[in-house]
Amino acid sequence: MVSVLVIVAPGQGAQTPGFLAPWVADPVFAARMRWLSAVAGLDLIHYGTEADADTIRDTAIAQPLLVASGLVAALELFPHPGDAFARIGAVAGHSVGELTAAAGARAITAEQAMVLVRERGRAMADAAAARPTSMTAVLGGDREEVLAALERHGLTAANDNGPGQLVAAGTVEQLAALAEDPPAKARLMPLAVAGAFHTEHMAPAVDVLATLSRAVSTHDPRTPLISNRDGQVVHDGRDVVRRIVSQVSTPVRWDLCLETMRDLGVTGILEMPPAGTLTGIAKRALKGVETFALKTPDQLEAARDFCDRHGAPTSMDTAPTWRMIVSPAKGTFHVGQDCPEGGRIASDAPIGAVQTLRDRTDVSAPHGGTVVEWLVEDGDLVSPGQPLLRLHPEGVHA
Repeated sequence: MVSVLVIVAPGQGAQTPGFLAPWVADPVFAARMRWLSAVAGLDLIHYGTEADADTIRDTAIAQPLLVASGLVAALELFPHPGDAFARIGAVAGHSVGELTAAAGARAITAEQAMVLVRERGRAMADAAAARPTSMTAVLGGDREEVLAALERHGLTAANDNGPGQLVAAGTVEQLAALAEDPPAKARLMPLAVAGAFHTEHMAPAVDVLATLSRAVSTHDPRTPLISNRDGQVVHDGRDVVRRIVSQVSTPVRWDLCLETMRDLGVTGILEMPPAGTLTGIAKRALKGVETFALKTPDQLEAARDFCDRHGAPTSMDTAPTWRMIVSPAKGTFHVGQDCPEGGRIASDAPIGAVQTLRDRTDVSAPHGGTVVEWLVEDGDLVSPGQPLLRLHPEGVHA
């Protein structure tokens, strides 16, 4: 059986007071945290070791703290990042964790991730301050009845984390009304967050990030990156950043991310610190998949063993003289244009589409260039991240 390792990074709400204390005892870890603290303009070591729960609940603090912690812990887990790329089958991050995943996959740098999360946290905090909003987990109940109750109270299903795990978001008045009129057989759990994230209430933050992101240079991810928006595998660095920007005001579809992990054949999921939330979801949604919640540095040796057991090279090849276009999802591939080997494809031109059970997704050639080799035929069944076409980008010579 082929092993597939997926690395995941948690989102806001996973932080707990003092979670960084055992990590910063390592002087190398502490030095790296001080560097990212300088980029973020925050004393992240203080917030991760001494600050109380109310302080680190602040969006402008929580988000940089989470991203920096995940990135530095990844360097402890994989001291030589090149080794990681040969073992990780895919990466994904929940909400702000997508920035951790994007930097880990080398779509953006750690410093770019910290600038983006710094401004993301500030902009979302400002948006949340405009009107009292929050989020409540809705556990259990019939899915359709839960969604109907949310709609009845004007709330948004801001996170869909899998069977029986929706998160409602909206104004405090709307959430109070839901508490008075909950769905049958559902349990409500208010979350320690400072706003209605991933809803229309965050639209001002999207505008801030969209302006800032235009200056971000990107690279195609070195490993398949599973997007919160729709569970698709993204292999264009520009699209990674676009999705991270728009995701601020759109729901997190972690349920679809889990489906894609299943389609990839995941055998092991390792969650970066502060770990526990996503591995807990995976245990319920992906029966039989082994999980590892990396919480403290004394687990590193066991975590490396876990990665060795489940790690295997991905189908992506990052040779510098050509690029691979991969399938965003599981489905049937339909060729969109007749372009034989040696022919040229314009930048952003469609090459075909993947028909899934849910919808039809167009696939384009983000770089354009000369076709080296078609790796699938019209009507072939494809899986997420499967190579479709190999080409030499424009301006690149073999």
